[in-house]
Amino acid sequence: MKNRNGHAFSRRDAFATMAACGLSLSLPCMSAQAAAKRSAERPKSLITLWMNGGMSQLETWDPHPGTPTGGLVKSIPTSQKGLKISEFLPQLAEQMHNVTLIRSMTSQEGDHSRAAFYVKTGYRLEPTLVYPSLGAIVAHQLPDPNVEIPQHVSLGGDNFFPRGGYLGNQWDAFRVFDPGRSLTNLKAGISESRLAQRKTGLDMLLRQFAKGRPTAEKETLHEDNIQRALKMMSSEQIKAFELDDEPAAVLKAYGDSRFGRGCLIARRLAEGGVRAIEVCLNGFDTHVNNHEGQKTQAAILDPAFATLITELRERDLLESTIVLCISEFGRDPRINGGGGRDHWPGWFSCVLAGGGFQNGLVIGETASHVSDDKGKKAKLKPRDPITVPQLYATIMHAMGIGWNDEIITPIGRPIRFADEAPVARLLNAPLAATIPS
Repeated sequence: MKNRNGHAFSRRDAFATMAACGLSLSLPCMSAQAAAKRSAERPKSLITLWMNGGMSQLETWDPHPGTPTGGLVKSIPTSQKGLKISEFLPQLAEQMHNVTLIRSMTSQEGDHSRAAFYVKTGYRLEPTLVYPSLGAIVAHQLPDPNVEIPQHVSLGGDNFFPRGGYLGNQWDAFRVFDPGRSLTNLKAGISESRLAQRKTGLDMLLRQFAKGRPTAEKETLHEDNIQRALKMMSSEQIKAFELDDEPAAVLKAYGDSRFGRGCLIARRLAEGGVRAIEVCLNGFDTHVNNHEGQKTQAAILDPAFATLITELRERDLLESTIVLCISEFGRDPRINGGGGRDHWPGWFSCVLAGGGFQNGLVIGETASHVSDDKGKKAKLKPRDPITVPQLYATIMHAMGIGWNDEIITPIGRPIRFADEAPVARLLNAPLAATIPS
């Protein structure tokens, strides 16, 4: 039997179909026309799956089994004809007809902090200006006044959480360190009358502080942060961070992990109109025992990412949500003496799903050898390279954000959100046709 995409109907497709028809998720089935109309009307959201530490492209999206660089990993066929990925990602192999795979991302930053800054912002670190992360730009440019919770969220975050940069600290990501667990300090713990008394006292203190300090109050964002926090605490939308109402089958499908719960909450947040969500999975810095280390983390990524794509598609959210899975760099094709792989910014992989990106597209390829038959070091350059600024310009264009719009920073410096142009072939035809030549 084949599914509606013409691919073999898997057990995961069966689960997704039951979910969409209400057997586990209580959602009514929608016609394709109604789904497309609703999706087109929704402003887009961005979900970034951040593989912290440097995911190995060779043990995930770009395996080279049987070669000097391939290591011990084997490849398996996918739902996209002719495409093979790592054996560590069997559920994602069933989803590859729904995604764009770029195997030739390239960077010049091999240090974790500098590389993370570059890949999260599209700009290299410099001393005079802090650039905003892609998520901060999305939240800043696509505000929704009806959303009472933060529109830029980091789930299970790491040391390099997404910042607002020159857009302002108010666009820093709201961080939830243990997704799906209780949110610290979001409940007052006192009666409503007592809370009202404290608000009155606080208002008096704020007015006193503002007297004679017209700029200090604005610079600290103190009152703004308090008002946003109080609004969030009293909003029903805060339930998007809670998983008590999710069926056990859905929780199991994502995986009982911090990352799995984060991906499920990311779906709930996107469904509620939150513009930018990052979900972090740590543990990819495998300088020693790379094979087992990457295998362990892939086992966490695989069910969560695959189920996220399935749920977004079946809930009619995939075309209005871009899912990006990326890391700060890749791993060295050469296996070191400890059985590990070192940092490798020269080429790495990323995956995009939904939001107007092509389905089943594979861009670029990387070398299967690091030296020629005489033992000399080969030229290690990916074929058809894509830079981070190009990728982010493409994402912004797909979301309706002017990637080349000039903005004046607080120090009076004109800057663009991306300093390279979008890549038309990554997008479906209607969107690609709107890219200026």
